[in-house]
Amino acid sequence: MSPDVYLQIFETRRPQLLRLAYRMLGSHAEAEDVVQEAWIRWQAADQAQIAIPAAWLNRVVSRLCLDLMRSARHRRESYIGPWLPEPLIEEEDADHRPDNLTLSLMMALERLSPLERAAFLLHDVFGQSFDEVALALERSPSAARQLAVRARAHVHIDRPRYKVEREAAEGLTRAFFEACKTGDAAVLSGLLAEDAVLHSDGGGKVYNLLNVIVGAQKLLRMFTSLSRKRGDEMEFVQFTLIDALPGYVWRMGDQIQTTALEVEDGRITQIYTTRNPDKLTRIRLN
Repeated sequence: MSPDVYLQIFETRRPQLLRLAYRMLGSHAEAEDVVQEAWIRWQAADQAQIAIPAAWLNRVVSRLCLDLMRSARHRRESYIGPWLPEPLIEEEDADHRPDNLTLSLMMALERLSPLERAAFLLHDVFGQSFDEVALALERSPSAARQLAVRARAHVHIDRPRYKVEREAAEGLTRAFFEACKTGDAAVLSGLLAEDAVLHSDGGGKVYNLLNVIVGAQKLLRMFTSLSRKRGDEMEFVQFTLIDALPGYVWRMGDQIQTTALEVEDGRITQIYTTRNPDKLTRIRLN
């Protein structure tokens, strides 16, 4: 085959490889670096000996990600405050996405070991057989199966997903934002589940909460205090989907940030706000 054909094969696989790497790493920049390294290795390989290019590329990306995931755990131990994956802004219908992962599930995956996470993603999310997973992880098929079983037990993959229609999701996110901006405790009380949780990632780059906040009453106090101090600086920019969750891009002063909401039975159960500017460089505003 000509070099152009090899390039076409790789470019056809690139979107899936980027998504796989992002799901493993939670970082767009690192995912792009991994896929670029995979391209270099693809160019250097004897492609005539590669029977199934897609499987070969998945293996290369998976192994590169595993190396990074092991070092990432050490980096996150010294991360300042809560850590969130970089927001994945999506406008398409979540039911037609190449995978069905939400930000909540991405956070659940953080509890897994690198090998468990890789086995779960490769098999349960990206549909690879356990023989293929075993090759990627350099384990036996039975060991790969056990890794995936343990991963499912940790992340509770059978937990029902509460889908919010777009119109209702946009209305809820705007109502939540306006209640935070104005400090409307009555509206916030109606929107928040009793055990609602706020995760806010500033990474030590901006002023931010150093701990996760749990419970509607604590959140009410925090949001009403924020409204008094900086409500007039808060601006809703646009509604969007963030890793399949209803969310929005907003400003506080000159700082762009994102917030995604997990909703169950009409109440907000999880709030994910990304303030770390390093994680927001790829945000494109409409």
